Amino acid sequence: MVVDLNTSAPHSARIYDYLLGGKDNFEADRAAAATIVEASPSLPISMRANRRYMARVARHLAAERGLRQFLDIGTGLPTSPNLHEVVQEQDPTSRIVYVDNDPIVLVHARALLTSTPAGSTAYIDADLRDVRKILRSPEVGALDPSQPVAISLIAVLQFITDEDEAHAIIDELLAPFPAGSTLAISTVTAHNDQAVAGAAAYRSRGIPAKARTDEEVTKLFRDLDLLDPGVTLVHRWRPAPEDEAIGDHHIQMSGGVAVKR
Repeated sequence: MVVDLNTSAPHSARIYDYLLGGKDNFEADRAAAATIVEASPSLPISMRANRRYMARVARHLAAERGLRQFLDIGTGLPTSPNLHEVVQEQDPTSRIVYVDNDPIVLVHARALLTSTPAGSTAYIDADLRDVRKILRSPEVGALDPSQPVAISLIAVLQFITDEDEAHAIIDELLAPFPAGSTLAISTVTAHNDQAVAGAAAYRSRGIPAKARTDEEVTKLFRDLDLLDPGVTLVHRWRPAPEDEAIGDHHIQMSGGVAVKR
């Protein structure tokens, strides 16, 4: 299989990888990252906090709410701990479907498919905007439709800049899954000057990006029941000690977790 990585243009997943200290990025990504960090110096701190948020959310949903099926959209490049590592540590039978549209993530998909023998992992090459493709895939079709699914949209909705489109995507994603299914979101906050400047820097590099107010993020969870503490900066969502020590001014992402009625 020949994969066109289009290394001459920056891509959000590879910028994210570079800022997390990864090696799966190219000069265009590193140049874009330099521009973005100049406008938003705390971005690497925020990205690491966002990664820990993902892990805390996944652990809570698996350990405290008993979810065993996970649909992670906007997965990004493999960075340990990956979601399947977190949830299969709680229950090795957990089933995870990863979704991303970056060709380099497809190249590294095998690293995302290292399931425990009792569980399963799968990867779909698809865009968040193509919900029909995601839901009609054999991988999602193999999930048990009678059991709840945990949907993760971590650090991806900032690239959907139209609110009507974001709401439509979420509504369509949740529609086929039963009550008790969950939605976890993190996205760029409008309540941090660096985050706003960082979003503008992404746009200057040709990557659409939007910062959202807490009110706008809360509305993404319409018709769902938000878990405590509601919409908050990601390091404040059921924080671990290392997160409690971080100043709010460093964190550029907000989010929350909600349950389908």
